Amino acid sequence: MMKKIIFSFVFIWLSLSLWAAHQPEFSTAGFFRLDNSGREVFSMNPAWRFYKGAADGAETKEFNDKDWTVVSLPNGIEYLPTEASGCINYQGEVWYRKHFTPDAALKGKKLFLHFEAIMGKSKVFVNGKLLTEHFGGYLPVVVDVTDALDWNGDNVIAVWADNSDDPSYPPGKAQDVLDYTYFGGIYRDCWLVAHNQVFITDPNYENEVAGGGLFVAFGKVSEAAAEVQLKLQVRNATKRSFTGVVEYTLLQPDGKQVAYLNDKIQVKAGKAATSSDKLLVQQPMLWTPSTPTLYNLLVRVLDKDGNVVDGYRRRVGIRSIEFKGKDGFYLNGKPYGKPLIGANRHQDFAVVGNAVANSIHWRDAKKLKDAGMEIIRNAHCPQDPAFMDACDELGLFVIVNTPGWQFWNDAPEFAQRVYSDIRNVVRRDRNHPCVWLWEPILNETWYPADFAKNTRDIVDAEYPYPYCYSGSDSEARGHENFPVYFAHPANMQDASKEIDPSKTYFTREWGDNVDDWSSHNSPSRVARNWGEQPMRVQAQHYASPSYPVTSYDVLYKQSPQHVGGCLWHSFDHQRGYHPDPFYGGLMDVFRQPKYSYYMFMAQRPAVKDDQLAGSGPMVYIAHEMTPFSGKDVTVYSNCDEVRLTFNKDGKTYTYKKDKNRPGMPSPVITFPDVYDFMVDKALSRAKKQDDVYLLAEGLIDGKVVATHKVVPARRPEKILLWVDNEGTDLKADGSDFVTVVAAVADKNGNIKRLNNYNIRFSIEGEGRLLGGSGVLANPAPVKWGTAPVLVQSTLKPGKIRITASVLFEGSQMPVSGELELESKSSAFPLVYDAADAARIPLSNVSAGQAAASKTDAEREVERLRKELNSLKLKEVERQQSEFGE
Repeated sequence: MMKKIIFSFVFIWLSLSLWAAHQPEFSTAGFFRLDNSGREVFSMNPAWRFYKGAADGAETKEFNDKDWTVVSLPNGIEYLPTEASGCINYQGEVWYRKHFTPDAALKGKKLFLHFEAIMGKSKVFVNGKLLTEHFGGYLPVVVDVTDALDWNGDNVIAVWADNSDDPSYPPGKAQDVLDYTYFGGIYRDCWLVAHNQVFITDPNYENEVAGGGLFVAFGKVSEAAAEVQLKLQVRNATKRSFTGVVEYTLLQPDGKQVAYLNDKIQVKAGKAATSSDKLLVQQPMLWTPSTPTLYNLLVRVLDKDGNVVDGYRRRVGIRSIEFKGKDGFYLNGKPYGKPLIGANRHQDFAVVGNAVANSIHWRDAKKLKDAGMEIIRNAHCPQDPAFMDACDELGLFVIVNTPGWQFWNDAPEFAQRVYSDIRNVVRRDRNHPCVWLWEPILNETWYPADFAKNTRDIVDAEYPYPYCYSGSDSEARGHENFPVYFAHPANMQDASKEIDPSKTYFTREWGDNVDDWSSHNSPSRVARNWGEQPMRVQAQHYASPSYPVTSYDVLYKQSPQHVGGCLWHSFDHQRGYHPDPFYGGLMDVFRQPKYSYYMFMAQRPAVKDDQLAGSGPMVYIAHEMTPFSGKDVTVYSNCDEVRLTFNKDGKTYTYKKDKNRPGMPSPVITFPDVYDFMVDKALSRAKKQDDVYLLAEGLIDGKVVATHKVVPARRPEKILLWVDNEGTDLKADGSDFVTVVAAVADKNGNIKRLNNYNIRFSIEGEGRLLGGSGVLANPAPVKWGTAPVLVQSTLKPGKIRITASVLFEGSQMPVSGELELESKSSAFPLVYDAADAARIPLSNVSAGQAAASKTDAEREVERLRKELNSLKLKEVERQQSEFGE
């Protein structure tokens, strides 16, 4: 076999979109598109006819579905209230049917449907023919539809799914005894992948040990050089043998080519062949959480005449990871040097459940990285490929989990389906640099010891290269088969009884502290709207409480052998067996931060780097200056010194960090006996409201590098609106959505945290509001000053105007707020029936609740009325003062 290896520094530019102002990009079916490769990707997400319940004959092409509801994917069956725990969600059968006419230009191509996941057990039919049946809700369902399509008319894809309790496949446990909600539906993306008859295969479809598709692994890795192992499977679906070339081009993030290789390949008719190669990269830019450098690997298959017949792009992060027992975790050949601190994550979101758009996955990762996290545990299942893409890009290590929680079934089919899940998650995620550890065992489960060994062996077989590690609970049966143990630090509760010097330890879940496992009362479980004191208690509990429990501070005091831990949990999430949501998140179900979020942020590096997230000086005052706020003032900061000033010309307090103190990088700062509402009252009565504030200044090397100012919120005057999108565009693909937050504020824009209004939203233009009054989504109650709503795009790019008003309007009520945003063209071509798309509801508000957006003139009248009212109220204030009130 002739091989040609060239090292060059030719500057190659990819498409302008790749290097333009940053917008996240997401893989499709495990790859990124490459122009002129012969491979095309289409989104099948828009316009599926949907029915909740059993429907006899719905798999047939001729079935009458004209009266079914029309939805787009991702779809979670239903919209739910923000308090959606306790098994209130639907469990049972559902049907989806998509009508479409294939583009004639695709005739003769090889065509695959790639469902990223379908919850529960499922069957996929095309034009009445059953093409596949699948068990399990978290991994791809891939179908070859090439020979099933009708090129002369309407085609129907029918999907039956059922998320009912079923012990025959993982997680297996009935939802009423399960600690997370088993939502339903086709809740992730669906792609149509089209390519030529000679093509790079899909590893989840091929079902071959350590095979199928592209496998990128690493040999020796150092700052001087890195060995990139490449393995590629090519299938020939034609009736003639194929002789050609596999070509690899490796590009730095700036587009500079750093390595090139081509290799002859021969594939017999109707067969597949595998090419194995190696690239050597000199002075590589190594992937780490603080420098998550991603190369672009361009993979092409060329025929003997040099024509490209298939290809795509894959993002590659060059790194090595090693667990060295008592010496701890090594990254790129060096000790990591500090604990890896992060959190667990369920992907469910307010209102939509698990049916989360790709942009939301990226924003979740961005928010967690901004909080200073470096590792995420995907609890308790493989999560959306978009989240893995985001972790690659932003620098978050990931522990990849097999679905499972406190359940074992002795029936052989159950274990076999677990093994299948392990194989397929490794095949799906093996090329992600963010993968830190595989967790193939079933979480908190008393399974047989031989099962544990089998899971480790499967991971090793599917990833037969260096830097592959698996972890297990330290007390689980068969734990001795694993190099990494999950346990609390040795001096804490539930600690491992013996410390094995050959093992590395990590705390997979820390932070929760319930009274008992039925009641679930805990100082860590705090709804955001419970206010200041509960949120401060949660933050202190996570940081360094006075009682013995694993905390941020404790994890930082361990030897290198205990390499860190993941908080339970990053976001509030819904649950099955308990009526309350899990309120222990650093953010709520809409990803609005609690005080503990800023406490975590204070642990990140104070020096700003040039990455997208996760660094820079900060200071935050956890105090709202209400009449009920305490005298002590809590501040979170990563600066060397913090100055706190109460009121203009008031007293200033100073805190200096003890850099020699063991433990967490930035302890919680408390300034005692500072705030006094009566001081506020005295200054306010003297018409000096502007003199009342708390000002925190963070200093490094004597210079102010961060500030935060808190001002008491006065009379509610207006509704503020902002979009929480982390700078990402809203794509007009009918599926993408953003959170728009309404806040009750005084005339200066200070949010009135103590408020019980309800906010009614209305929308105009190319968007829709998700959820209506039936799930308390619109009108929405104000909680801790804010009321979020979800705004979804249509299939047409354009302007969107959102208006927010108090539910019961009056002359003295706050003025309505308005926000305008614009959706951008879809990143992918969309396949749908236009008549069906026209039937997708533009609004989900219930009858009688819809309201038109206010005109500019109406809002100006509101504003002028407010000004007039404020003048009238001056007289009221004067009289009350004169009578000594």
